[in-house]
Formats: sequence, structure tokens, C-alpha cells
Amino acid sequence: MNESEDVDRLQQYAPYLTALARAQLSPRYRAKVGVSDIVQQSMIQAYQAIDDFRGTTDVELRAWLRQILARNLIHVDRDLHRDKRNIDRERSLEDRLGQSSLCLEKLLAGSDPTPSQNIATSERVVQLAAALETLPEAQREAVRMHYLEGKKLSEVAGLLDRSTGAVAGLLHRGLKALREGMRE
Repeated sequence: MNESEDVDRLQQYAPYLTALARAQLSPRYRAKVGVSDIVQQSMIQAYQAIDDFRGTTDVELRAWLRQILARNLIHVDRDLHRDKRNIDRERSLEDRLGQSSLCLEKLLAGSDPTPSQNIATSERVVQLAAALETLPEAQREAVRMHYLEGKKLSEVAGLLDRSTGAVAGLLHRGLKALREGMRE
């Protein structure tokens, strides 16, 4: 591949990384460090190290990009805590990134998918992440907390300072918009 193809290939994963970073970076950290800054740094590092990538599939590329993102999130966490390195916190972050990625896939996959459906789902995960980023902030946050983080409706309502009915409406409209965005 040439440089332009490398950039294009990596750039299609920016919304995916943004969705994962947004799910893992606490709101109090977002005031100090922007999600887009972390994703941009991860994309730059990925581009600089693309020759070191040894995988052959999109699944392997997404896993490699998640590792780069995890390292950057760990650095942010370490910088903001300014205390000793906490291996448990770092492992926990990597696990949570993996879980967020699996939750994105579960939103798309049916029960007992075939191998060809798994490939299609893998490609659509990136599309879903991009569609998620286009939602209005309240809908995006409600969908992220409920479906990607697994929070209960009442928890999401408390965190967003809204009624459970209002959050249910945000989720309904958010999922409807995601479905429409995925059809395009």
C-alpha cells in the first residue's frame, strides 16, 4: 500500500476509536483532555507504525488500534493521577476497551452468526461507530452508557440528570437514528 491508502485505511477507524475512547474516558477527564486529541494521537502513532502491523484482517487491525488507544488512555490516566503506576487499572482499561468493542458487535450481530455474517458484522462495527458519533450528544451518551457500558436505565437517567422516561426516549430516538444511518 502507498501512504495515501494507509491514511485512508486507518482514517476509516477514527469513529470506532472515538466511540471506544468516549466510553472509557470519564467526563471529569474530558474537561482536561479531549477525546479527539487522544484519538488523533492514536491515529498518528498507528500511521507511524503501520509498517510494524503484522496482521492481515480488519479484526486484527481493530485489535492493534485498540492497543494503541489503550496505551494512550493509560498515559492520560497516569498523567492525571500523577501517582505510581497501577497495573490493575491499566489491565482493567484494556479489558473495558475490549468489552466496549464487543458491545458494539453485539448491537449488530444476531444469534449464532455464520462466518460470513461475522465478516459483515466486523465491517459494520466501524460503520456503527461512525453513525454513533453523528448522534446528538444526549442521545449518543445515553446509547453509550446503556448499550456499551451496560448501565441500567435508572443509572443513565441519574448520570444525565433526566427522568427515566426522557432517557428511554433518547435511547429510542438514538437507536432509530443508528438504524437509519446504517441503512445508508
